[in-house]
Amino acid sequence: MFYWLLSVVRRQRIRRGWQKWSSARSGASVAEAHSVALPTQAQVVICGGGIMGTSVAYHLSKMGWKDIVLLEQGRLAAGSTRFCAGILSTARHLTIEQKMADYSNKLYHQLEQETGIQTGYVRTGSIFLAQTQDRLISLKRINSRLNVIGIPSEIISPKKVAELHPLLNVHDLVGAMHVPEDAMVSSADVALALATAASQNGVQIYDRTSVLHVIVKKGQVTGVETDKGQIQCQYFVNCAGQWAYELGLSNEEPVSIPLHACEHFYLLTRPLETPLQSNTPTIVDTDGRIYIRNWQGGILSGGFEKNPKPIFTEGKNQLEIQNLQEDWDHFEPLLSSLLRRMPQLETLEIMKLVNCPETFTPDMRCIMGESPSVQGYFVLAGMNSAGLSFGGGAGKYLAEWMMHGYPSENVWELDLKRFGALQSSRTFLRHRVMEVMPLLYDLKVPRWDFQTGRQLRTSPLYDRLDAQGARWMEKHGFERPKYFVPPDKDLLALEQSKTFYKPDWFDIVESEVKCCKEAVCVIDMSSFTKFEITSTGDQALEILQYLFSNDLDVPVGHIVHTGMLNEGGGYENDCSIARLSKRSFFMISPTDQQVHCWAWLKKHMPQDSNLLLEDVTWKYTALNLIGPRAVDVLSELSYAPMTPDHFPSLFCKEMSVGYANGIRVMSMTHTGEPGFMLYIPIEYALHVYNEVMSVGQKYGIRNAGYYALRSLRIEKFFAFWGQDLNTLTTPLECGRESWVKLEKGMDFIGRDALLQQKQNGVYKRFTMFILDDHDTDLDLWPWWGEPIYRNGQYVGKTTSSAYSYTLERHVCLGFVHNFSEDTGEEQVVTTDFINRGEYEIDIAGHRFQAKAKLYPVASLVTHKRRKDDVELSDLHGK
Repeated sequence: MFYWLLSVVRRQRIRRGWQKWSSARSGASVAEAHSVALPTQAQVVICGGGIMGTSVAYHLSKMGWKDIVLLEQGRLAAGSTRFCAGILSTARHLTIEQKMADYSNKLYHQLEQETGIQTGYVRTGSIFLAQTQDRLISLKRINSRLNVIGIPSEIISPKKVAELHPLLNVHDLVGAMHVPEDAMVSSADVALALATAASQNGVQIYDRTSVLHVIVKKGQVTGVETDKGQIQCQYFVNCAGQWAYELGLSNEEPVSIPLHACEHFYLLTRPLETPLQSNTPTIVDTDGRIYIRNWQGGILSGGFEKNPKPIFTEGKNQLEIQNLQEDWDHFEPLLSSLLRRMPQLETLEIMKLVNCPETFTPDMRCIMGESPSVQGYFVLAGMNSAGLSFGGGAGKYLAEWMMHGYPSENVWELDLKRFGALQSSRTFLRHRVMEVMPLLYDLKVPRWDFQTGRQLRTSPLYDRLDAQGARWMEKHGFERPKYFVPPDKDLLALEQSKTFYKPDWFDIVESEVKCCKEAVCVIDMSSFTKFEITSTGDQALEILQYLFSNDLDVPVGHIVHTGMLNEGGGYENDCSIARLSKRSFFMISPTDQQVHCWAWLKKHMPQDSNLLLEDVTWKYTALNLIGPRAVDVLSELSYAPMTPDHFPSLFCKEMSVGYANGIRVMSMTHTGEPGFMLYIPIEYALHVYNEVMSVGQKYGIRNAGYYALRSLRIEKFFAFWGQDLNTLTTPLECGRESWVKLEKGMDFIGRDALLQQKQNGVYKRFTMFILDDHDTDLDLWPWWGEPIYRNGQYVGKTTSSAYSYTLERHVCLGFVHNFSEDTGEEQVVTTDFINRGEYEIDIAGHRFQAKAKLYPVASLVTHKRRKDDVELSDLHGK
């Protein structure tokens, strides 16, 4: 029957074309540029008349900016927006994506009343199917997160699925998640409504006007060149979708926007004999790789195949996106999956197979924010087939970003600056999106890694470590060792191990942690971002004192842990700075801070100063020697005393190690364990590593990876930027007031906000949780993002977690809020509030008791299973 259906489909002729949509239907004032002259200047120029561009225009105008011009090269909503499947889903893995989709849902629901334009909004609900227990666990994790941010959802049985959607075959299901407030909407009409409202608020909209390039002077947007003339402007917003990459590169100072298009398929059918009701739930069968929704009483169904077809790699594109060539052979696996899920469709007539381009990014997350190289150049693109769901929220956050300098939520996971230019290679993007598109529906267990675009940035020790069993993870394009597989372990089995439970690498990491505590380990941490900041006079110290929150006027050779704060007192960066000389500083930051930190420093440094900022990340290999015997290894190699009396904590000294000279040795390990960081000129890396390993043999030395580092730092209560700390987190909220020069009378960015916060109290506190009734071998593990409950009330989420091999317990870190039970408003979080609570951590719907610990504390004493009491010193580190 299936092959008969396929042959019929291939012979079909479309009796009516895709409904054309034009600006004539709108209440928006849309001017065609050939008949109306463009303005010569504006505050903001937005390129792209799809749902992203119109959402940005709508929100900017709502917030009070009126001097806005929106340009569209074809007709409004004639790009990807026109072909959108129209499904609005809030079930996302990332909290920020859930919030964007929830806001979009609420916005689209009221647009018709606001503008008088019908958007086709229908609240249908969505059902996410699970064919395996692992998929059901994944849904349960999402369900827990949706509930705590106010999005109704529940885990349901296959029987309940059949009741909600009688046409579904449910025999192979183990469960599902129902999100009743998800919706369907006409994406083109939503864009029309947004454009109408923006136009009524003063936004000027011009179609059939192409942006040729953006005019940039001294790193600042000054205007745009169009095919109809120039417009001077202060801000430019690239919402060009399929064309965003090429447009970004068209400037004299190019802006790197890493995205790539793939073909995306879905089919449309005639109405069923008994037409589907308009409120029939949308079905997402991720194990079957398909989605199904009602379409005019029939079916619209597409999916994300395992072998996607990237397009436009050479940069060729269409002015307006047309339906691409049908490819039924390529769509056949998805059609087979659809017929298995809904067998009654075998006799249904298919109208059309739609093939349209959709853009994807290297990490499956959309791109938004300001360019690191051009001030005033903002981007909103790369929606990974979720543009309708994200459009409203993303437009709102970008508008806030433009107006206030920052959005109201932490959007680092979506920030353009998370990428470097190296990730914009067309070859890299083509290969990566071929992996990304299937991953949208693949089961994503904790700590999975991309397989394509690897070995892009490597340490000089990569081959040496790889030969010794290193298993690799990637961060900002840099290869980093996770752990080292002993010769007697099955490499293949470990690589294929994917689970929400106790992982197969548990024992391996345990042995590495044990070696760090009892002997000495080496971790290659070359991926850390490293800057040198120097000046001819005293400008370096003067400027850095203003840019950083801790006092950097320390003796030469000392290291300072400090934050780089914004005006609200939140962390733009968390770093360590060593004073190399009176006029020279060495700055160490997290790996993914390379672009963001550089852009922030360049933006805030005086343009006419004698300050030199140099990125020296590639110049130095970084080795972390962790453990009590690290001092013995370095003493032998340097013929210099390395004891605390001669080499105190947080001290930096340039010295010889082996035959190599000019090694920057620092007495810190980023874990709280004793040891040293060695910053080695790259040409000496292999020599120093070999010498360290050779001398270290007698002390039990071995390689270790980042999983061991993670376990060590979390059990010592160390917060990491990008995981625990972000732009909305202040030092006072995470126990770092001693790292801030509040009482020294010196001004720095964020000082006023911190003084105000110190007076008023904090509204969240960074807290450690030690799981009590959790069985490491049998229970689901916490990974990140688990809801935290205090006395049965939701108070926050975990930001990171790890198994502590010292405590033989799982340790979670996260922020505790104090929500009023009456109003829901946040109140001050005191030490007493933390200490008097009974806590639980929700892991996929099951709550585990946990003990809360605040820092700083003198010691952390906890009872260990089958062992005596242990004392865990509370050390501070990065």
